[in-house]
Amino acid sequence: MRNIIKNLLNGLALGMTQVIPGLSGGTIAVILGFYFELIETINHFFRDLRRSLKLIIPLVTGMAAGIILFGSLFNFLLTNYSFPTMLFFIGLISGIVPHIYTKIREDGRNLKARDIMPIALPFIILLIISFLKETSVTNPAEVIDSIDLPFIIFIFFAGILAAAALIIPGFSGSFVLLLMGIYHLAIYSISSIRIILADFSNLTLLLNICKVLVPLAIGIIIGILSMARLIEKMLKNHQKPVYSVILGLMLGSVCVMFMEPMIYASGISASTVIIGIVTLLAGLVISYKIGEKRL
Repeated sequence: MRNIIKNLLNGLALGMTQVIPGLSGGTIAVILGFYFELIETINHFFRDLRRSLKLIIPLVTGMAAGIILFGSLFNFLLTNYSFPTMLFFIGLISGIVPHIYTKIREDGRNLKARDIMPIALPFIILLIISFLKETSVTNPAEVIDSIDLPFIIFIFFAGILAAAALIIPGFSGSFVLLLMGIYHLAIYSISSIRIILADFSNLTLLLNICKVLVPLAIGIIIGILSMARLIEKMLKNHQKPVYSVILGLMLGSVCVMFMEPMIYASGISASTVIIGIVTLLAGLVISYKIGEKRL
């Protein structure tokens, strides 16, 4: 029972990451200490089906609940308190960086020039992608009414790419959706679920939500299954380069989150800066302490 509750809470945390651009589900899984168990379970699901289901069912249930619950909560927080909210998550990512660096230096050697490349390259790529990102936001309520089959297929492939990012620590699935221009559409659809739960007769809205969330969910499932096997092989055969890439992605994510206009959406004042510093330090300490025990 204790493990079920723990996996439910882990799922809630994973669900939360899917509504915050720049925050990686893989990073949260590393911080909470179940990333490698999750990768192994996905890749060898039928080897021990009972054990796998004990992890996956509560994890997926918690993740679905987390997306629905936190979709509305963070929509509110990012609208009204975007700066301290985003700084908290920047702190969560930053706190795990020293532990990942320690993993890279497990052989005790100082980093040489050739060791810097796997860190610098993903960092630079992530920054370039963020500069190329489309910043204009179309009204999701207007877009959702005009979704056609080609756009549904596009959402499906966006889900695959987002899932690939979800499972790679340091690379955010929601950030990928933001780059592809459907993040706000996905958040709008998730937030609208509570309207459907209150009024099942709103069939038009229900159909519109399904046109977004169903292909997105199917794409995410396929993306997770395909990427998990690759990640497991890379970690077994090339652990140091993989951790170096993860470190580069994490550092890049921090910079990208600072450059994301969403962080400044609710305005900046002396009080929000002070609160932001407090939330940044809180996130940093929390993830560092958890990582100290789990990594």
